[in-house]
Amino acid sequence: MLHAAQEVFVSHGFHGAAMDEIAEAAHVSKPVLYQHFPGKRELYMALLDNHLNTLTEFLANALNSTTDNKLRVRETMRAYFRFVAQDSQGHRMVFESDLTNDAEVSARIEEFNARFANSIAGVIAEDTRLSPLEATLLGRALAGMAQVSARYWLETDGNLDIDAASELVYRLAWRGISRFPKEI
Repeated sequence: MLHAAQEVFVSHGFHGAAMDEIAEAAHVSKPVLYQHFPGKRELYMALLDNHLNTLTEFLANALNSTTDNKLRVRETMRAYFRFVAQDSQGHRMVFESDLTNDAEVSARIEEFNARFANSIAGVIAEDTRLSPLEATLLGRALAGMAQVSARYWLETDGNLDIDAASELVYRLAWRGISRFPKEI
């Protein structure tokens, strides 16, 4: 059901999707769909949470993969690119939703962004003389760079290899962040 719902949401957006269409795509009756999800919004939120959890797992694995910050930056950039490259189109629900003006949706996405930026900021603050506020700003900047560039890469329709693309962004990010003063 979730897979079918996602296809409908990605194709038509939240507002254009109908529970009838989702039930038909899932090959279930509408009452069966309502047994699992009280409404379209709850179904959408379940999918959004799934994708945010997947992205969180990708990024946590990247950040925890090593203590070498250069490699952490590389793996974090790759994680974003791998997430948008998945066939699931989950990135569209996370980054391109037509429901971002909904308070609960925007709060969940902001919570994800803040949590991840804070994780990056923790690493930056440990390694530099930057204040927590400055480190968080840089964490947000790195996360934003990864998100926007990975989404742009997807638009290139494979004209740039995923590893080459993530390597370019990683090199740009590392050259910038590695220049900050180290903790003495």
